[in-house]
Amino acid sequence: MEFTTSIYDEKSIQTLEWHEHIRRRPGMYIGQLGNGAEPKDAIYTLLKEIIDNSIDEYTMGFGKNIIVDVDERTATVRDYGRGIPLGSVIKATSVLNTGGRFDDSVFKKSIGLNGVGTKAVNALSIDFYVASYRNGECSWAQFSRGQLQDSGRDTTKEKNGTYVRFTPDEMLFPDFAYRMDIVEQMVRNYTCVKKGLIITLNGIQYRSENGLPDWVKYNIPEPPLYEPIHLQGDDIEMVLTHYDGSGTNIGSFVNGQYTIDGGTHLTAYKEAVARALVDFFKKDYIPDDCRQGLVGAIYIHMQDPIFASQQKVALQSTHIRKTESGDGLTIRSFINDFVSRNLDNYLLSHKEVAAIIEKKVKQAYRLRQEINEIKNRNKSAKSSHVYNENLRDCKVHYGGRISKEMAQYVNQTSIFITEGKSASGTVTEARNPIYQAVFSIRGKSKNSYRSSDAKVLENAELRNLVAALGLSDGLAGLRYNKVIVASDADDDGMHIRLLLITFFLKYYQDLIRAGHLYILETPLFRVRTKKHNRYCFSPDERDAAIAEFSKGNEKVEITRFKGLGEINKKEFHDFIGENMRLEQITIDDAEDVQSLLAFYMGENTAERQRFIMKNLRSENNNEAS
Repeated sequence: MEFTTSIYDEKSIQTLEWHEHIRRRPGMYIGQLGNGAEPKDAIYTLLKEIIDNSIDEYTMGFGKNIIVDVDERTATVRDYGRGIPLGSVIKATSVLNTGGRFDDSVFKKSIGLNGVGTKAVNALSIDFYVASYRNGECSWAQFSRGQLQDSGRDTTKEKNGTYVRFTPDEMLFPDFAYRMDIVEQMVRNYTCVKKGLIITLNGIQYRSENGLPDWVKYNIPEPPLYEPIHLQGDDIEMVLTHYDGSGTNIGSFVNGQYTIDGGTHLTAYKEAVARALVDFFKKDYIPDDCRQGLVGAIYIHMQDPIFASQQKVALQSTHIRKTESGDGLTIRSFINDFVSRNLDNYLLSHKEVAAIIEKKVKQAYRLRQEINEIKNRNKSAKSSHVYNENLRDCKVHYGGRISKEMAQYVNQTSIFITEGKSASGTVTEARNPIYQAVFSIRGKSKNSYRSSDAKVLENAELRNLVAALGLSDGLAGLRYNKVIVASDADDDGMHIRLLLITFFLKYYQDLIRAGHLYILETPLFRVRTKKHNRYCFSPDERDAAIAEFSKGNEKVEITRFKGLGEINKKEFHDFIGENMRLEQITIDDAEDVQSLLAFYMGENTAERQRFIMKNLRSENNNEAS
């Protein structure tokens, strides 16, 4: 084995300026960079860090109005709080671990904690401007990539508060753009947990009249079976209801912060609600019966919360408050005690609501019994992922355990769901067997929307698919980071794609909400000459290739692919390698999933036929016909 000779001495030790460290290691501070296509992309974290400061001002009783303006590239936030102390504007925005959140008398139960967020925004912006207004005076500073460009102090007629304008640096965020639907959802989250707060986004005013129940109203996929139950106490607020569907959607918040990945408070909420309902009905139900179709929210207030990262996407604190003698009350006990006492009292005094909930729970109970009967009838079938005849697994999962050698590939794991032997063979030969698996289905699966639950779950291939993915016991068992539907680009392939998405929407919404489901974009055409060979994913790309290659007066050959099996296996490797084109399947929190399924996968109505004809695209001109 050969080693590269290098000298490791005092010259190798570097001390980076604060902004250099943030720019070299942005993931430590703001998570995944991205281009703005997903809610977890860092440009939304940058915006959130600035708005969080304004929310903390409101929490302390200063400034109920926040004005946010966002275009595709630049964001501004103006609050009417106390304003940054005028002599500390530069220090508060450019010196790490500097801020007012360390003084509990100035900021109690705040979102900002470590004096890092605003500095990260500053360092990662090509343009960052901050102005603080206090009692007729203004102190301002302008930075670029964390370096001070100019500053000053003037008199002003502006009301007290803070103004921040920033434009993320394209060197770090190439081709980025803010999606207004994501920003709007962020704003709604803030107003729903801060009742009375008014946020004006691009001239449109957002406020919540009811607080947390409004969050449930905006995020429930269809009308609730009963009026949401709203329970409030010291440092805790929660809402719950059910709808006529499966899955669970619970929003979780800490000090005004929306914890998109949940955490200890969300886990405790799910456990507490299910346990309280099981105990109340005193029947042979299990917690999962009570969680089917459950929609709700949990909001807790606490001093110095501990989050999983600087992005504050998940709460890690185990205790709601601490005492001098020890750790004090755990979050789990705090939430369990509150739910057990208050939900039980509510149901005792609202017997009509209790009856509706039990009817829903009983439906889930009967479905579970039905599924167990199906499993028992098929218990001789080898349906685990180890013996799954449809699965060509990756090396990460060989033997059922993940070795130390394979652990580095866990986050890269993916599984392609293909149809037919030809497509399965092509993908299997072209994949990276270390972390890419292939699951092959035969023909079209059942329409999960129109079939009974028992009929769908009795289907051997769908059962094998669930086992292969590791979803038999829910999302916690998922074996692959990306679940990729790889169907042909013809009519049958599109139908298979819809059927699979429908299956996941109906039974495994959590898989989609967690961002694991994708569609593989495969080439529709090959444009070839003696000198060139290009695969094209759309008629536009095909036409551009034809125009480019025709300039040399070469004979151009065009192939229209009907299936994955027609594509050269060696070349197909590029389509599922580093340059793989994936389209993520997402659910808007306010989207009515049941209505979507009814429209696209229900009865073939005249309305749907008109929609298809209106939106049908011609392959020849790529225009709506």
